[in-house]
Amino acid sequence: MEEQEIAAVLDELRNKGIDEYRVSKSDFLQFRNVLITQDDFKFFRGIAQQGGDIIYTYMEKPRS
Repeated sequence: MEEQEIAAVLDELRNKGIDEYRVSKSDFLQFRNVLITQDDFKFFRGIAQQGGDIIYTYMEKPRS
């Protein structure tokens, strides 16, 4: 995944265009590097799945 693709996915999650997005184990580090630079980073929630994939959602309230 490229940085532009990741930014587009994060925008879709943020704007409720999609409810969730699955990131594969192989794309995780690239995805995370872009995610942690976002101002609203704490609103994103990643839930690990069996096999190493992560499902990201955007929450109404930031995590603590």
